[in-house]
Amino acid sequence: MTAVLEISGLRKTYRGRKGVRNALDGFDMVVEAGQVHGFLGPNGSGKTTTLRTLLGLIKPNEGRMSILGREVPKHLPEVAREVGAIVESPQFFGNFTAETTLSLLADAGGVNRNRVYSVLDLVGLRDRSKERVKTYSLGMKQRLAVASALLKEPKLLILDEPANGLDPGGIREMRTLMRDLSAAGMTVLLSSHILGEIQLICDSVTIISAGKRVTSGSVAEVLARHKSGAVKVRLEPGVDMMGAAQILRAAGAAVTLDTDHFTVGNASNPAQITKLLAQQEIYVTELTPVAADLEDVFLELTGTAPVEGQNRQVDETAMSAAGKGGWGQ
Repeated sequence: MTAVLEISGLRKTYRGRKGVRNALDGFDMVVEAGQVHGFLGPNGSGKTTTLRTLLGLIKPNEGRMSILGREVPKHLPEVAREVGAIVESPQFFGNFTAETTLSLLADAGGVNRNRVYSVLDLVGLRDRSKERVKTYSLGMKQRLAVASALLKEPKLLILDEPANGLDPGGIREMRTLMRDLSAAGMTVLLSSHILGEIQLICDSVTIISAGKRVTSGSVAEVLARHKSGAVKVRLEPGVDMMGAAQILRAAGAAVTLDTDHFTVGNASNPAQITKLLAQQEIYVTELTPVAADLEDVFLELTGTAPVEGQNRQVDETAMSAAGKGGWGQ
């Protein structure tokens, strides 16, 4: 497949009161043509810095970037027409209508005004297009932002949190739109914190933490490389699950109770579960590995999983010593 976007060795540092901070520390990313590619990372990990650098809004310290085979920012003016982007929260003039806003943007970009009505229809604003933007909800403003990014019919669409403010129906509509655009040949780079949506919509992902790439590949490949380490345990009918859970917890297991089963979240050696319980004449009828989802992988790789009794601070990504190893080894 042809790479539409390539980033290699990207570095960006900032100087502040506490010294030099590496916003990007040798970051790499490749996005193939026709894919919906998820770009994931915790707050402060470098996602927005990467996108702003890619679009020529920030100057990097080191690294190489290319869009559609042309090096940027050197050739950005030549490829800009082929790129549509929303980075952070776009601002619009509140007294203008959506139709006026997009018409002005179309004129500025040399786009036929007929395209305005097409994109308004695509994002579901056709019937509200003559209302002032200041009367719009956050979700409607986000729809308008996506419409503005689609005006040029770009080959590469970069969206930073496009589902921000959308209700569940709107999120599903946005998901369908992204898939339709990809099916029509557009490449979409999608940054979002809604990991369930990323898993549903994206062909591939890149996860960034502390300015570095921690994993990348197809969604299936990334999930296959990272097992959850959790197992579902079901006992014989009538057995005291609470008592069984207490036995395992006393041995260091992380147990979560459900109505008819419990889950051991850190079972590196599941056989230890049956052994400990059998010693107390409690017998297991089911021991099933729990498949990892993208949220599990994200929390593991970025070190941002909640730790009981601790309040994790922004930028605090190091995993606690207790979370590094499995139980029952």
